[in-house]
Amino acid sequence: MTVYEDLVWRGLIKDSTSSELGKKLNAGGMTFYIGTDPTADSMHLGHLSSFLISKRLKNAGHNPILLIGGATGRIGDPRPTSEREMKSIAEIEHNIECLTKQAKEIFGFEVVNNYDWSKNINFIDFLRDYGKFFSINYMLDKDIIRRRLETGITYTEFSYMIMQALDFLHLFETKNCTLQVAGSDQWGNITAGVDLIKKKTGCDVYAFTMPLVTDKSGKKFGKSEGNALWLDKNKTSSYEIYQYLINSEDEKVIDYLKVFTFLSKEEIEELEKKNKEHPELREAHKALAREVITFLHGKEEYEKAKNMSESLFNEDITKLPVSDILEALKDLPKYPFQLDMSLLEYLVENGICSSKREAREMIANGAISLNNKKVTSEEKKIEKQDLIENKIIIVRKGKKKYSIGILEK
Repeated sequence: MTVYEDLVWRGLIKDSTSSELGKKLNAGGMTFYIGTDPTADSMHLGHLSSFLISKRLKNAGHNPILLIGGATGRIGDPRPTSEREMKSIAEIEHNIECLTKQAKEIFGFEVVNNYDWSKNINFIDFLRDYGKFFSINYMLDKDIIRRRLETGITYTEFSYMIMQALDFLHLFETKNCTLQVAGSDQWGNITAGVDLIKKKTGCDVYAFTMPLVTDKSGKKFGKSEGNALWLDKNKTSSYEIYQYLINSEDEKVIDYLKVFTFLSKEEIEELEKKNKEHPELREAHKALAREVITFLHGKEEYEKAKNMSESLFNEDITKLPVSDILEALKDLPKYPFQLDMSLLEYLVENGICSSKREAREMIANGAISLNNKKVTSEEKKIEKQDLIENKIIIVRKGKKKYSIGILEK
């Protein structure tokens, strides 16, 4: 299978600017770029889906450049609904530093910052050298601009397209970059770059977009959507990524395997078969979690996340370090308790059960667990031997309602 056929099979090509793209990709030797603006101090899973294309193309003999938008990030890419909040220069520079470090660590490719070649362009030169190549009608015809006309769009946002086109032109002239890759929401911006290069130099360059990867509710992975899974393990732990991927819906998991992993067509099709025949085994989901976490954080982090997941829901939880438990379960409610406090009292005082009557009924029905071990007596007290590292307990009501008890001292 050629690299182009592989990208098509994985569903990674949505639109392209030329029917010659397949031939160009299969031949190798192109310098290409993909970029992101410094809107946060870490990339997220939505970035990973498109940035992995860089590695696929690198493996096929192409030369990748990862661009951090220090200049475009100061302006803000137009959103479909409203203008982006303008970030302070200090925050932008911090984010650039973090993203550059992260991109080099994860991908190991050349990283450039478009602020380096944009900062010395004055306003008059910008209008003379670049603005004159863009008619208002051309810009208004771009989907993202057209959608904002009713609610209003500032001149600043309107100019973003020209700035991104300028990036492509600069990289073409200085690094012989002839291909840009981006998410499908960037189609208007990247075609503007292709057109600018043609008008200014007479040369043909290429671009393609990939479909945006969405979660089970149809939202794209991203900070603005409120569902970001950060690639920085200090912001989103390997365990959190593991839990998200292992719980992917069956109808999404094969698509995710194609987009987020380097498993072969044969391997993914075998997992798809297993997923249909024995969905309860979740083989595809496990493979997805293994491949993504190992790529991002290494095999040791994957094993730690896997062991954590398996131990959190059985009696082995008492053998886990408290620090790991608190990291993995950081979103759970936390309640104080004292030694020799009755579990009944713990349940009622912390609102886990609405009354002692409900607590007694839950215990009698086997619906209350302490450290994943069912409690059988309503007289049960929280004793020293129940503590994990003499610090915490894990209490479960029903199948899914967990809380962490923190010993008061």
